[in-house]
Amino acid sequence: MRIDSITLREIQMPLVHFFETSFGRVYSRSILLVSVDTDGVRGWGECVAGEDPFYSPEWTETAWPTIKTYLAPALLKGDVASGRECPHLFARVRGHRMAKAGLENAVWDAEARLKQQPLWKLLGGSRREIACGVSIGIQDSPEQLMEKIATELAAGYRRIKIKVKPGWDVNVLEKIRARWADILLSVDANSAYTLDETEHLRKFDAFNLLMIEQPLWDDEIYLHARLQKALTTSICLDESIHHARDANFALETGACRIINIKVGRVGGFSEALRVHEVAESHKVPVWCGGMLESGVGRAHNIALSSLEGFRLPGDVSASKRYWEQDVIEPEVEVRPDGMIALSDAPGTGYRVLEDLIEKFTVRKETWTRGNVC
Repeated sequence: MRIDSITLREIQMPLVHFFETSFGRVYSRSILLVSVDTDGVRGWGECVAGEDPFYSPEWTETAWPTIKTYLAPALLKGDVASGRECPHLFARVRGHRMAKAGLENAVWDAEARLKQQPLWKLLGGSRREIACGVSIGIQDSPEQLMEKIATELAAGYRRIKIKVKPGWDVNVLEKIRARWADILLSVDANSAYTLDETEHLRKFDAFNLLMIEQPLWDDEIYLHARLQKALTTSICLDESIHHARDANFALETGACRIINIKVGRVGGFSEALRVHEVAESHKVPVWCGGMLESGVGRAHNIALSSLEGFRLPGDVSASKRYWEQDVIEPEVEVRPDGMIALSDAPGTGYRVLEDLIEKFTVRKETWTRGNVC
């Protein structure tokens, strides 16, 4: 493929309802979308970096100049036969995985469209439908949380995940289990605890959880191995897994029994496939986490979740849970049985609403082979 032009834009999208984690509360999203034009088709990607460097050192204001100064020029100056070749082009840039993923995934989308092939098949997926879970942020009260859970269960979601932090954990878990004894339930701490709180974390074992996600430091694997030995509940690692080497180290040391693969966090589809292969070699299930994506990133998560190792319901929920109007058509919908069917249409299977994206755009830059840095 000869990439003729790349467009990077920031769009602003208000959330239907605030979303709170241990990092804080957000009411809207500032999202970076990237598109690549090649041979008459346009591929779309989404950089999942947040507005602040809280989940990760990356944020929108590091991703933009990294794409502009280094990644876009590297792609425009070279030719790639497939999305798998992007990591080699970007290798001189250390880190900045979310910026890399936004651009690489756009190339994968363009490649699938050129080949008239669904993206999920190009990735090697085998599932024709995927099971969906839902992530519910910290609420203003336990009663509000109960209402949210009831709504999502009625919508058919197959796994409920709640965000937890010290002071908002055991108390709400007791209320949830008193009302719903048997639902598939997990918690996500986003690094809110320390190893000194092991005895407190042991209390989670009483609630028959599918997993506790990322309880300790985001850059820590070894201490998660120590914690996992002390718990009955399976640990799932998220922020600690940046690439396949991390995944292999975590599984060999017993730091977790489940891995959350976020395609943006690991740097794009190419590395996500490698992490998936590592997990499969260890016979460990994976699932796809969400980052409050627009429909562009959400469609990519659906395609990734078609791979064989994604045996647990992911955070790939319906567009309407987050947006009054999403930027794709059709919007992502979850069936009453908690499943999403995959499309056989080329690319992601969703049409990007470019007029709506233009309406949401607050800044935009385009680079071509003729004006590359």
